[in-house]
Amino acid sequence: MGKLSSWFSSARIITLLCSLLASNPALTAGLIVSPAKAAKPFIESAFPEATSIGTKEGELPSWTIRNGEEVIGYSFETDDIAPIPAYSGEPVNSLVSIDMRGRIIAVNVLEHHEPILLIGIPEQKLHDFTDQYTGFMSTDVVKIGGRKGDDSIHVDGLSGATVTVMVVNLGIMRAAKIVARDKGIIAYDDIDKQPAATINHDFKQAADWSQLTGDGSIRRMVLKNADVEQSFLGTTGERTTPLSQSEANKPFIDLYYTQIDLPGIGPNVLGDSEYQWLRDKLKAGEFALALMGNGFSFKGSGYVRGGIFDRIQIHQGENVFSFRDLDQYRINDIYAAGAPYFSEMSIFIIRDHHQFDPGSEWEIELLVRRQTGPLDSIFSSFKTHYLPIEKYLIRPEIKREKDLSSLPLWQQIWHAKQVPVTILIISMMLILVVIFLQDWMVKFPRSLHIFRRIFLIYTVLFVGWYSLGQVSVVNVLTFTQALMTGFHWQTFLLDPIIFCLWVFIAVTILLWGRGIFCGWLCPFGALQELVSELAVKLKVPQYIVPFAVHERLWAVKYLVLLALFGLSLESLQTAEVYAEVEPFKTVFLLRFDRDWPFILYATALILVSVFSRKVYCRYVCPLGAAIAIPSGIRLFDWLKRRKECGEPCQLCANECEIGAIEKNGDINLRECHHCLDCQVTYHNESKCPPLIIKQKKNSRHKQKTVTTEPVRIVE
Repeated sequence: MGKLSSWFSSARIITLLCSLLASNPALTAGLIVSPAKAAKPFIESAFPEATSIGTKEGELPSWTIRNGEEVIGYSFETDDIAPIPAYSGEPVNSLVSIDMRGRIIAVNVLEHHEPILLIGIPEQKLHDFTDQYTGFMSTDVVKIGGRKGDDSIHVDGLSGATVTVMVVNLGIMRAAKIVARDKGIIAYDDIDKQPAATINHDFKQAADWSQLTGDGSIRRMVLKNADVEQSFLGTTGERTTPLSQSEANKPFIDLYYTQIDLPGIGPNVLGDSEYQWLRDKLKAGEFALALMGNGFSFKGSGYVRGGIFDRIQIHQGENVFSFRDLDQYRINDIYAAGAPYFSEMSIFIIRDHHQFDPGSEWEIELLVRRQTGPLDSIFSSFKTHYLPIEKYLIRPEIKREKDLSSLPLWQQIWHAKQVPVTILIISMMLILVVIFLQDWMVKFPRSLHIFRRIFLIYTVLFVGWYSLGQVSVVNVLTFTQALMTGFHWQTFLLDPIIFCLWVFIAVTILLWGRGIFCGWLCPFGALQELVSELAVKLKVPQYIVPFAVHERLWAVKYLVLLALFGLSLESLQTAEVYAEVEPFKTVFLLRFDRDWPFILYATALILVSVFSRKVYCRYVCPLGAAIAIPSGIRLFDWLKRRKECGEPCQLCANECEIGAIEKNGDINLRECHHCLDCQVTYHNESKCPPLIIKQKKNSRHKQKTVTTEPVRIVE
């Protein structure tokens, strides 16, 4: 009873701390999302000499700043120019002000929805981060942190919000370049210029239709009527009567497209003479596309002589262009064997002023217009891309380092974190090796324990404090919300470490259950276990919760998870506030750089582990509850048991320090952390009671056999 009373005293302390966390004004101030800030006061501060500030206008919306009649700069919002989703799925909107040299005068964050910036990190730190951009040129390549010494400018990041500041950086610099270029402040050649690829006219191949479509030389886009109807839902173009099932499944358009002037494609499709005619038609810097389709006409009947084809556009990077009537030639026949019949076939010439690069990906945008009134109509668009085929191209050697700013943000982040990601993946593979070889490794308990302690230290120091790789129940809530509102892989790819951890969790849950992650790769769990190990070495008394109480306390973490899930259905931001029941952010993301109640709460949870092993993991952790629920679908159960386990032997149950072994000897794999201690005992012939009894029986039987053997007399 003394041990139980002491444990409940600790529990009451934790409860009081939780109440303090929920009620303390210092914690809730700044957790509510503040309304978007007005831009004009920041513009006035950036340009104190301005006599007039125009209205925000233009195709690229911006404010024109004047001193008298002279234009002295421009201000614009990144949301209008380069809206890049951050970890929350929403962009971080910044106001950027530049002068007439393209120099950045000021950057001010107007609005954001980032959880890490709403809870825990003072907003002033974000302002300090954006203040670093003052004085940079629009043509600069700016990187977050990293090694100095290359041609890039490196700025200090924001601890605990790496993904967010990378989004802010990309939005600021991309928007500044676009606006400065649009206003004529900097020339197109001054930035982002990469040598274009040229066509390898020496490459020849004979290929039929199946080969050309199979290797991606000719691409295809198929739209059903249902796809088009879906695009108009919620608009003035929505149909009043839905399509029948059979009508909805009918093709709307079946479109094939390719770059027809490539020597490995053109002769096979057009024939040698027609291909040579096309080559003679093309001037320097000109290229040709072929479109072939059935169903909806990609040309349409509304264009007139001297007009444009308004149903198709070509996108390549920031370059968007359409075709005029003089750019189009009809294709009379397809020579490639196996080609289908097409009701419409055309060649479109890309003129040299479009600066098309055959070595870069491009897209066709198909515009579908629907009449909504006598003079009114609404458009819906569909895009399909074309990847260049390397065997048709010659790429010039690029002597300078590639500017990664043109890549999608998630690719930039993965490139920047390739070393820690590689180390993490290697460590994950190492865990899997241990799991696969566990029956052999547990026969060497001393070596296994040393390895496990070293791995737990690695988990705390590298995964937790260095890589900030502590997954959270907030990730679960965000994923659930994304499934309900619109899932985008890019959002989850923004943090490579967390993404890799979740892939590992998903795989190991399916194969073995929750315990692999919780017992080996959870930084806070590893920290608690190391603290417990140290306490045992120092002979600190350990308090064991009676099993009847222990198995009821298991339910607490599931109740916490349900409460957070219910809150997330109403407001994800509110759920993120109450997810502070997890101490992870305080310990690892912010390294105890927070208000004192957060520090007190996290410290208390760690200190409780001095007296009882992994209390938070066993009874409170909503993340553990979330990944324990699907553990029931695991494919394998490699933790071995004997019929004597539980009846009568209770050795493993008594030794299991997190109480995952029930009195009947069964291992509760929703609570097990896969430390393998029970398997060490299982294979230990000098410790496992059933093995000891079996060994004694074998010894008696052998002795009896020897004594009763008849004596033979040799004459």
